[in-house]
Amino acid sequence: MAVASPERHSPPTRSPRRTFAAVALGVLALVIALVVVVLVLSGVTLARDASALARVDVKPLGGTIEHLEAFGPHGGRIPITVSDGRLTPLRKLPPGAQLTVLVTVRRPGWIGWALGEKHTVHLTLTTPVAAVSQQWMTVHDGSDVRVAFREPVREVLYRGPRGTRRRTLPAGTRSVSLGSQPPTGTVQVAAATRSWETVGKPTAVSWFPPSHYPVMATYPSPSSRTTPAGTIYLTFSKPVSDVLGGHHPTLSPYTPGRWSESDSHTLVFRPSGFGAPLGSELKMTLPHRVSVTSGSGSGLEATSQVQWTVPSGSMLRLQQLLAEQGYLPLVWQPSGHHVGHTARAQVQAAVEPPPGHFHWRYHNTPHQLQALWAVGQPNTIVRGALMKFENVNEMTVDGEAGPTVWRRLIDNALNHKRLAEGYSYVYVHREVPETATLWHAGHTILVAPANTGIGGAETALGSYPVFEHIPEGTMSGTNPDGSHYEDPGIKWISYFNGGDALHNFDRASFGTPQSLGCVELPLEAAAHIWKYTPIGTLVTIEG
Repeated sequence: MAVASPERHSPPTRSPRRTFAAVALGVLALVIALVVVVLVLSGVTLARDASALARVDVKPLGGTIEHLEAFGPHGGRIPITVSDGRLTPLRKLPPGAQLTVLVTVRRPGWIGWALGEKHTVHLTLTTPVAAVSQQWMTVHDGSDVRVAFREPVREVLYRGPRGTRRRTLPAGTRSVSLGSQPPTGTVQVAAATRSWETVGKPTAVSWFPPSHYPVMATYPSPSSRTTPAGTIYLTFSKPVSDVLGGHHPTLSPYTPGRWSESDSHTLVFRPSGFGAPLGSELKMTLPHRVSVTSGSGSGLEATSQVQWTVPSGSMLRLQQLLAEQGYLPLVWQPSGHHVGHTARAQVQAAVEPPPGHFHWRYHNTPHQLQALWAVGQPNTIVRGALMKFENVNEMTVDGEAGPTVWRRLIDNALNHKRLAEGYSYVYVHREVPETATLWHAGHTILVAPANTGIGGAETALGSYPVFEHIPEGTMSGTNPDGSHYEDPGIKWISYFNGGDALHNFDRASFGTPQSLGCVELPLEAAAHIWKYTPIGTLVTIEG
């Protein structure tokens, strides 16, 4: 029997083409890996930093930093320096500023040949802003007021009733104590989160004691002084809408202006036009009770009303306005610019008068009249001018600069109203022969013989403004012996001191004491002088 032998096969041989492809793939993979390693090790990153402006990280094969630049929002160059990869400005920057930082790196040797000699990276960022985490706080009696921030701050500035304070803080500070403060108050707080920043815009931080009613802090404080055009701030411990229920406070006397909410807890009133009347008590009434700091500052009181004192206009500004409008024998000139031609500017000037100087309108003003003048002080010239102003403007004549007078003075100033006549003055000599001299607008108009009071009824020495001016009337009074007199038909009467007046009286002679206190004049002289002595005209009786 025959046995078949098994078939033998030779091993397969690898194709040279396949071998080459495998080697090529391996080399390619190696090259790619090498390129990746080179790219990774030669990279440069620029990112934000927790303390510096930015941080630059140059990898081992990245090369060296050749140039640093930073630009502000308008292209202005900002100098910076680098230390341990941290980029820091060489001058302080404001919070919230948008910046662009550029870093240029020179690559080494063959990497530079392969990837480019230089590599520039840039970063756009905004400098950090310190934010207060709680603007309205309840603080118990005896506790320090602490202001908390949403992130650590390095510098804080706060301004309040006790002045301004600036503090530099250690790194990581998030809460700053303001120390012991009044039970209710508000401060303006500004902070910087970095040592290379300036402090930012201030934020109002208010604190209140515990109370059954919502607590209200006011600026100006209750019962204090406020200017006519001064802004009023009301800050509440609860949202304005919760406290007032959608209703605004009312002001008395009426004050034009607008209420607005500067934030959820603060209501602001900005006067317009003439603002609060000068010399008034400004009362504010709220729709609901609140707790406010008492006048002594020792606690809270529940109330729905708060009031402030609006100062009257200054005597100096009163003189300036009366001079500008032709009621004084003087002219006033400002040292700088004239007061702005707006109600607000004029009202402010009434409280804070501008600097300037006075000079006499007429070169030959009588020395008796000049002796009555005092800058910035009440005097007879001002009182007479004020009475004349009231009479010309059809107001009650009392010689007092109340709110209505100030309003009309300012209104006239805004409308360029001026008295179109000269200044008159009468002075009477009691030395025999007695005379009355009428001076007007720089000229002596008339010198007439006159009679003053007899013994026991002397005409009082001094200077007085005319307060009543009538062409004819009945004069009555008491004689030195106690008997009563009543004389009808007296002509050309100008009362200046109680029952004393300039007037006509028929006498056989003039120039000696014959009256019962008045200044008697001949008919023609009395009629002439009467035309120049309306209400407010000054009469001086000298011995």
